[in-house]
Amino acid sequence: MSQTSPRLNLPFLQPLQAQKHVTHNEALRQLDLIVQLTVRSTHTDTPPVVPEQGEVHAVGSSPTGDWAGHSGDLAAWLDNAWHFVAPSPGWRAWDETAGDIRIWDGTAWAPLPVDTQNLDSVGIKATADATNRLTVRSPATLLTHDGGGHQLKINKASAGDTASLLFQSNWTGHAEMGLSGSSGFSIKVSPDGTNWTQALSFDPTTGAATGAAVQSDASDTSTGRLMRADYGYGPGNLLGSVSESAGTPTGAVIERDQNSNGEFVRFADGTQICTATLPAVDCSSAEGALFASSTFTWDFPTPFAATPSVTGSGGAIGRFVGLDTPGTTRVDGKVLSALSDSSTLSPSVTAIGRWY
Repeated sequence: MSQTSPRLNLPFLQPLQAQKHVTHNEALRQLDLIVQLTVRSTHTDTPPVVPEQGEVHAVGSSPTGDWAGHSGDLAAWLDNAWHFVAPSPGWRAWDETAGDIRIWDGTAWAPLPVDTQNLDSVGIKATADATNRLTVRSPATLLTHDGGGHQLKINKASAGDTASLLFQSNWTGHAEMGLSGSSGFSIKVSPDGTNWTQALSFDPTTGAATGAAVQSDASDTSTGRLMRADYGYGPGNLLGSVSESAGTPTGAVIERDQNSNGEFVRFADGTQICTATLPAVDCSSAEGALFASSTFTWDFPTPFAATPSVTGSGGAIGRFVGLDTPGTTRVDGKVLSALSDSSTLSPSVTAIGRWY
């Protein structure tokens, strides 16, 4: 029969043994050392200078002094001497210095292994529940990269479900953004958590934005609205082809062009101005009390929607332009002078009206 127990190496009382109390007390001391094990430190190589009775240390891998040769053992100070016990794999000890449980894995005292897979819930300084299975109470939450970038993924089962971020104040929702019931990203807001306004919604195919924060039509000038590109004007569409639909501008603000008949400018409000410098003429033919040039015809560089107002300049002091009633596409006229003037000068003409 063995004289010690197979697991804790406790000494057995033997038949006819004298002073059995010595063996019994030795077993009790061994139990006092390793049951509910607490160590002052783990992985320590240097014995303390003044140890206390019952003080236990988990010796490190390179012990010195009185601990030399006892790498990995438990060292207990009992009755003014160090006593050593070799731990077995699986022994647990409370590390007073680290403030946590350590386990002897056969080589070192390591933290208890923790299985973090498929946990039912996790609450960090808060209580998790069946809906909020991860609950964190903290002044801030940091998610940082492990090498390069970092993605926060919120996945939903199908297009009709919701994958969003909800912003609350005192547990009342006031803003939400994400995929709410569709595959289009949207942002909505609420004053009370009950009545919600869709501020912005983005088409997942085109990226076009709609919602209460965007102009509803070209006449919408509500404070705080975002201007739509097709309702507003800027460097890209201020100049270009002017167009309209039922009197509402649909193109650029100003259109300018020219041809052999002169120049024209169109404005989005319907105003049109045509100008031209005509071929040079003289005023040497008598016409009543005046002298006149031959009749000229000015074909407008672009037609008007209604009869325009036409004016002209004879090209010099004493000359003036006389015009017939204009049409929408042309006007006839002559250059007149009070004196016979054989010099050839170019008259200029201007027509103002509407293009629609």
